[in-house]
Amino acid sequence: MRLGASRFVAGETLDTAVAAIRRLNEKGLAASATLLGEYVSDESQVEQVVAEHEAIMRRLARERLDANIGFKLTNVGLSIGEALALKNADRLARLGEELSMRLRIDMEESFTVDPTLRIYRALLLGGRQDIEIALQSYLRRTEADLRALLPLHPKVRLVKGAYLEPPEVAFPDKQDVDTAYLRLLELSLGPKAYVCVATHDDRMIERALALARERAVPLTGFEFQMLYGIRSSRQVELARAGHRVLISVPFGPEWYPYLMRRLAERPANLLFFIANYFRR
Repeated sequence: MRLGASRFVAGETLDTAVAAIRRLNEKGLAASATLLGEYVSDESQVEQVVAEHEAIMRRLARERLDANIGFKLTNVGLSIGEALALKNADRLARLGEELSMRLRIDMEESFTVDPTLRIYRALLLGGRQDIEIALQSYLRRTEADLRALLPLHPKVRLVKGAYLEPPEVAFPDKQDVDTAYLRLLELSLGPKAYVCVATHDDRMIERALALARERAVPLTGFEFQMLYGIRSSRQVELARAGHRVLISVPFGPEWYPYLMRRLAERPANLLFFIANYFRR
């Protein structure tokens, strides 16, 4: 694959993704398959994407893999309307319950945060409990968003954030992003939420481990998440220590434009991938 992207993307087909997930499972790692793409604005295409996600879920279950899916709401109708996105997200969540498979809703640009949180809240209040939501520490609003969710005992995936945002919306300095991430960990790790510590940063990982010890959070009370092909040895190390470690496995024919957009948006994204290309 171009530019060595095969290190970070599990090919273009579900077959290649399933093979990658099986290899991860054999190492004691869970996985989350992510069909790449975003901003689907044609309703017939949205239906096709939802059906594809259902097929992925059924395939993962049929193969008895320790895996689930992550998806973007702009792929399942949000670019057309919030009601359509909610209907389709609920449809996937319902299938997830049938298959005993937790789902992950990814967070996108800041202008999608409010509808994404409304949809997530509606799913929880509608009885769909086994769904996680990504929250981005680089957004200035995220601490308030997390505090508002905690009474619902959510499953939250804490990430730093990868989209280009203006400084009035997102912290421009890495130190501020890191400080915000640690603050979100402090707020959420414990009985109020199931926290998915989605980071490759050892400082964040060690702080999560220390907090879990201090607060007597069991191994089943939180997990670590990382990206496919990044810090593979650290992933296995954490799993061998008894932690649940889930790897996000992106795949699909849209991998090239998706990856190029992410790299072009923020220099930090490009530096991150270059640094990790040579790191194990």
